[in-house]
Amino acid sequence: MIHDRKAPITRRLVLVRHGQSVANRSGLFTGLLDSPLTEQGRIEAVAAGRRLAERSWRFSDAFTSTLTRAVVSGRLILDTLGQPGLIPQRFAALDERDYGDLSGLDKTAADARWGAERIETWRRSYAEAPPNGESLRDTVARIVPCYLRSILPAVMGGDVLVVAHGNCLRALVMALDDLSPAEVEQLELATGSVRIYEFAADTTIEARWIDG
Repeated sequence: MIHDRKAPITRRLVLVRHGQSVANRSGLFTGLLDSPLTEQGRIEAVAAGRRLAERSWRFSDAFTSTLTRAVVSGRLILDTLGQPGLIPQRFAALDERDYGDLSGLDKTAADARWGAERIETWRRSYAEAPPNGESLRDTVARIVPCYLRSILPAVMGGDVLVVAHGNCLRALVMALDDLSPAEVEQLELATGSVRIYEFAADTTIEARWIDG
């Protein structure tokens, strides 16, 4: 008698920061500004897809923010993987941290108005927010419920791709890696970078690694 064997379910979460945006290239505080990808940014997104393709990744679900640079990066990654039919779910909770009054300014202009030390504190601090903007703590508060409500349940059913932004992914990594505020203040995520988490059936993380 021949018994059919189902392939074991893999429960992996892949986090990718979008490719370089026009605002990134110009050195602007971007936040919620809907800045498109540069040509270099498109190359970075395709390169992330190719690295995943080399390991034969296939995603059962995908999520992006609502901002163009993440949406297009996600589309380029999935197309590179040969999954043009997988349409990512878009969540505003995955949008970039709101830089408030810093949005659209370059560092020189911001330093001139508020001082370099204050700008660096707002940029890296966990708890302090720029005027009319969000702190990283605020960003954690909106991203973790989205993760628990939508992303983690999807991971329990297969491999999941999330394409989002530097600060919102720092917030999510803080929760996944149980980082302290001091540790997350030192965390940097380059455009096009990939972080991978492997989960057990009880939702605990069994392994994690960085791929570019």
